[in-house]
Amino acid sequence: MSNGFGLIIESLVAVLLLLTISFCIVLNRRLKKLKADEQALKATISELITATEIAERAIGGLKHTVRDVNENLGSQLTAATQMAGHLKNMLAEGDGVIRRLSKIAIAARPSQEAEPAAPKVSTAKAVAAAAEAFSERRRASGLAA
Repeated sequence: MSNGFGLIIESLVAVLLLLTISFCIVLNRRLKKLKADEQALKATISELITATEIAERAIGGLKHTVRDVNENLGSQLTAATQMAGHLKNMLAEGDGVIRRLSKIAIAARPSQEAEPAAPKVSTAKAVAAAAEAFSERRRASGLAA
């Protein structure tokens, strides 16, 4: 019986060894797969680091560009504000000149009571004619505007 009992124990140990070997083979395959995945993960991380560095440089360039554009727009806005003020002053002066010219035109207009048969001239034509006459007189006296 001791031979039979020893044989059973030896067989049981052999079966357990076979199970251990098969488990080690399966574990080895999984470890190889894990190592391959680790290499792929390292490559992905390396690419991600490179992309991050490129993005940081691009952000730095964009910040520099935004700073330049901001300065440029600030100077252009200042120039536009000055130009708007200048144009406003010129329009005000032009308005004053038009008022004076229309007063001259009204004063130069012949009285309707004196000449009832005179043809009616539109206000714009009268202002233009008066302005032309005024500039003619100025040129003749040597005071060109």
